Amino acid sequence: MWAWLSSRILRNRNGILVVLGLITLFLGYETKNVKVSYRFGGLLPKTDSAYVHYEELLEHFSEDGNIIVLGAQDKALYELDGFNAWRRLGEELRTQPGVDSVFSEAHIYTLTRDDSLKRFRLTQVVPEAPRTQAELDSLLGVVRALPFYKGLLYNDSTGASLMMVFVNAERFNSEQRGDMVDLIDARVKEFERDHFKVYRSGLPFVRTVVTERTKAELRMFVGLMIVVVALLLLAFFRSWRVMLVCLTVVMMSVVWAVGSIGLLGYKLTSVMSVIPPLIIVIGIPNCIFLINKFHQEFSGHRNRVKALSRTIYRVGRASFMTNATTAAGFATFIPTYSDVLKQFGVIASINIMAVFALSLLLVPILLSFQGDPKDRHLAHLDRKWVDRSTRALAYLVQHKRPAVYLATLVLVVVGMFGVMRLKSETHVVDDLPMDDPVMQDLRWFEDRFNGVLPLEVVVDARKKGQALKDVNLKRLSRLQDSLATHPELSRSLSVADAVKFTKQAFYGGDPERYALLTSTEKSFILPYLEAAQDKGGVARAFLDEDKRSTRITMQVADVGTARMDVLLDDLRAQVDSIFNPADFRVTLTGTSVVFLEGSKYMVTNLVISLVGAIVIISLLMALLFGSWRMVIISLVPNLVPLIATAGLMGYLGIPIKPSTLLVFSIAFGIAVDDAIHYLSKYRQELRITGHRVRESVMLALHEAGVSMMYTSIVLFCGFTLFVFSDFGGTQALGLLVSFTLLVAMFTNLIILPSLLLSFEKSATTKAFEEPLLDILDEEPDVDPAFLRVEGSAEKREPNE
Repeated sequence: MWAWLSSRILRNRNGILVVLGLITLFLGYETKNVKVSYRFGGLLPKTDSAYVHYEELLEHFSEDGNIIVLGAQDKALYELDGFNAWRRLGEELRTQPGVDSVFSEAHIYTLTRDDSLKRFRLTQVVPEAPRTQAELDSLLGVVRALPFYKGLLYNDSTGASLMMVFVNAERFNSEQRGDMVDLIDARVKEFERDHFKVYRSGLPFVRTVVTERTKAELRMFVGLMIVVVALLLLAFFRSWRVMLVCLTVVMMSVVWAVGSIGLLGYKLTSVMSVIPPLIIVIGIPNCIFLINKFHQEFSGHRNRVKALSRTIYRVGRASFMTNATTAAGFATFIPTYSDVLKQFGVIASINIMAVFALSLLLVPILLSFQGDPKDRHLAHLDRKWVDRSTRALAYLVQHKRPAVYLATLVLVVVGMFGVMRLKSETHVVDDLPMDDPVMQDLRWFEDRFNGVLPLEVVVDARKKGQALKDVNLKRLSRLQDSLATHPELSRSLSVADAVKFTKQAFYGGDPERYALLTSTEKSFILPYLEAAQDKGGVARAFLDEDKRSTRITMQVADVGTARMDVLLDDLRAQVDSIFNPADFRVTLTGTSVVFLEGSKYMVTNLVISLVGAIVIISLLMALLFGSWRMVIISLVPNLVPLIATAGLMGYLGIPIKPSTLLVFSIAFGIAVDDAIHYLSKYRQELRITGHRVRESVMLALHEAGVSMMYTSIVLFCGFTLFVFSDFGGTQALGLLVSFTLLVAMFTNLIILPSLLLSFEKSATTKAFEEPLLDILDEEPDVDPAFLRVEGSAEKREPNE
């Protein structure tokens, strides 16, 4: 089949180029449909309890993660000019498209009694800009007399003050969001130039910053990777034409990958942004193996068409299996219930096979249009450093196998000790360096207001109208007092606070009256309280329509999954001690809970997918080589690097999280390709040498080792670029994948041949030479007389 395919590729090269060009144009057009996901989430399956509870929160109440918080801590804020400027800033932000409302000390409301209608009216405390400092001081006195806002909009002990900018959640999460957050940030920066420092945070702000940086880094790393790969290819092959051929393949592959994301309607997430660089580093080894084989063949007989045909059906078959195993490894993400992982698995597996097809078609076709390689282009085959390296490897394999096994054992043992030090830890605002302005501002809010990440307690009284019963309001108040003992939690708000606010308002704003109603007070305050529950009333934000469910809303510091688990367990115990589970259904939810639970779910699924990838790749290799002994021998050199990398993470304190666990799937899928290439060449040499194992091992090491070293160097340099990322997870991804692939290169070039020699009688069986899946076996050479390349009027002779 492969011989037939090689002849068809070269004979129909013009038609193939036209088809590939049209597909590239179409998918290039589809790239405009790629949208960026601004949501934190998509990690949990829709049946997960955390997801279900969050959806119930959204159904009964408003979305919780829609506040941009601006903070200030400057004496000028409470001076006339500074306060009025702060007030104007809020008024201007309120007019921005997508902003629903603004609250700050300059934009707060109080309740006033309207005895004629038996209801309270919301009135602005600062209806207009104060004209004198005395007037401002008087207004600030009114603000401080409203306990409802204490710890929520201001902190007396630190002098810090907040402005809450409520953005329209539906618009923010849609394509109509535009540059809403950028416009707000630009106006705040303008304010800072004229007045005082403003701190920024809140999920909409953080999500926008992280997403925009992800987009910028994606473009930057794709560009940098192409430049680095181009320079390395030029250094290896000393040919501009070869470099351009390879770059054509990878750039078309990137267009196909991004276009397929848009075609399938998927969104660009932090996980999906790995796809373009991944496609580049997978596509380049395909090109290197093809070009290296072409040069080796051409140097032997100087027949370009014959060399290209042999390259297609010899390297093409091996490349098909290496790419198929890599694609199968990523396809293990598809069965998961996480939309993010499922979509990543679909795009990765499809495009890995697409880059194989592009490299197999474009490299030989584009080379066929060029002249014969010159001697300087073939000089890399006889480079001294390559010869010295292969001789050194051959010496270790032949004469130092005990030392090789001892070093491997030490590496595994040291790695396992490091594995025992691994910790699983994920943060909502993850991977940003501590000196990043976003992180510094976040810590400012956590120090002064204990956090800005939404956390909700939803209490379902199971019966209509029960949420406002006196006994339940007292329970809510007790629970809030209990929550206040946790330094990770901000000041909480509930319908109990709204009731206290109405009582204070009934008594003319006396702060001493900020308390729950007594039984005697309830009889004459009740009409006012019922009006406060109407749509738009102060209590309505905390009650569902049936007054059966109520919420306690607060913010939590970004403490990470480990501390969050302990905190949620403590909160659950406190909740159950106050609200009997037999009578109430109480859930802990909110964006922070959903995200952190989703991260833990993703970590679990990545581990399962990695195990699944190892099993599936093992099955494919069993079909490929027909010997389970050979499968085990080939897996050992590729599992050792994973153990070494996991150990390195433990020693460096790099936690297990989605971005770092992805390392193992990527690295294993790529590293095992070297083993397949080596073993396929080894099997070919066995047939040529008449089953002389030692000679075959050395010949395979010499020929396949060159390409393996080239590809490993390219991959190492390509992934090393990620250390320049702004995100710690991306930096760790680059460092760890580079390290893993470097170790894998040595294990596949040293341990794998050593094992073949040590177990030559038991491993190299007849089944290995005649496997069930006969895809890599040698076929008779195609006679180039039957390969008529379009555009050539001359028929080539076999020995031309």
